[in-house]
Order: sequence, then C-alpha cells, then structure tokens
Amino acid sequence: MKLSVITINYNNAEGLRNTLASVASQTCRDIEHIIIDGGSKDGSVEVIKDYAGNVPYYVFWVSEPDNGIYNAMNKGICKATGLYVQILNSGDILAAQDVVEKMLLASDNAGRPELLYGNMIKKDYTNGRIIGKSKRVEYSLRQYYSSTMNHDCCYIRRNLFGQYGLYDEGLKIVSDWKWFLQAIGLGNVKPIYVDIDVTIFDASGISETNLALRNQERRQVLEQVLPPAVLADYDKHAFETQQMDRFRKHHVYGLVYFVERVLFKLEKWHILHR
Repeated sequence: MKLSVITINYNNAEGLRNTLASVASQTCRDIEHIIIDGGSKDGSVEVIKDYAGNVPYYVFWVSEPDNGIYNAMNKGICKATGLYVQILNSGDILAAQDVVEKMLLASDNAGRPELLYGNMIKKDYTNGRIIGKSKRVEYSLRQYYSSTMNHDCCYIRRNLFGQYGLYDEGLKIVSDWKWFLQAIGLGNVKPIYVDIDVTIFDASGISETNLALRNQERRQVLEQVLPPAVLADYDKHAFETQQMDRFRKHHVYGLVYFVERVLFKLEKWHILHR
C-alpha cells in the first residue's frame, strides 16, 4: 500500500522547504512525492532539486505555469500511483515523524476505507499562534452548509477521483469543498476517523482570509448541485440547526433542554386532558 503525497507550490521556497523536510523525516518510506510548482522564481526549484536528490523514495516534480491551485492539484492527482492520495500543500507540514506509518496502519485495521482522516492543527505562521485543532465530525449534507472536510489531513482512495471527478478548476478556493460535498454529502463515501494529529496547516492562505469569495463560491456550487426544492429546504433549516449546534457547546444547554422537555410534556398533558 503506497501513499501519494501531492504538494502544490508557487514562490514559497521557505514554506516548501518545511513541507519537504516533514515528508523526508517520515519513518515510513512507502510513499511517493509529487511536487507541482507553478513556475516559481524565488529559489523553489533549487529547493526541490536538492530534496529530490536526497530521499530514498520516488519524487516526481515539474515547474511550469498553471491555471490555478486546482489545476495544479489535478496535475498531481493524474501523476499519482498510490492507493491513497494526500494533498499537502507548500507551507503545511506533517505533524510528527511517524504520521504516515500510523495512518497506513490505521487504514489496514479499518479495512482500507475509501477515505480516512485525522486531526489538523491550524497555525497562523504570520504570528506563530495556534488557532485551533479539527477533530471528528459527523459529516452530512447539512455539515457542508458552513463547513467541510480538511483535505490535508485526509487519505483519499485515488480511484474516487475517477468516480467523482477531479477538482473543479473554475473555482478559486472552494473546489475541494465541492468535491467533498458531492462525494460525502451527496454520494456514498463514508469517512473513517482516527484520533491522530496528521498535519499542521498554514492558516494564513487565501481560503482562510478571503471569506467573501469563499461564501460566494459556496453559494454558486449549492445552486449548481442541489435541486431547487432541496436547496430551499436546506436554506430553511440549516441556520437554525447551526444555531443549535453552537448552543450545545455551552454549559447552560442542559438546563434549557430540561425546561424544553418539561414544557413539551405539559403541552402533551393538556392535549390529552382537555
């Protein structure tokens, strides 16, 4: 079982160096590394050449202009030969030296599922601050109204890209969200979670800072993939459900839930005895 790690880079030599170092440090060597550079002029190519000549596993790399990040990701996916694909972009790093070993073992123990995911640590490299850590989520259609699967901590069976298609290159920052929406929210893919810290994600990228564009593109996708009646129902209930999810995180939720149950039972009693 082989893992294809795909790294996209453009003029981020320092971040790329950190990413490559985290892959080179892995205890498991059952990997191939595919690096798609967008024609960088900042020394990134020299970083790649030095790396490719000093690791014991297969490295494919190319440096040429592309049509955006998803075009570059698709190039990498088309070159991949592993059972699983992991997108680990320039600046993101593997959280520990034995991450690949742990994840492939977890995959074996779970029967090699279609999609295996762990935890992602978010870090803002502009100030060095840890923003948060993603954990297990019960993924459903509702979940994709405001959230998504974090692709950098996912091991995706490569054959799923044949089944659900490659990333939509017409989108700038939410094409991975669209892919997961179609594969998980609307399709038959059942993600398997393992409590392993997989990656440390550079949260200063475009998808973290350009929220207006993200929301615009997400709405565009929803209108494309959902029938109008389903979208209307989705809009009607999603906001209230999100509010309830946030409310459940607070300690007062138990008290409010108790009051709601009491009122509900009183209402039933009045209906039965009036």
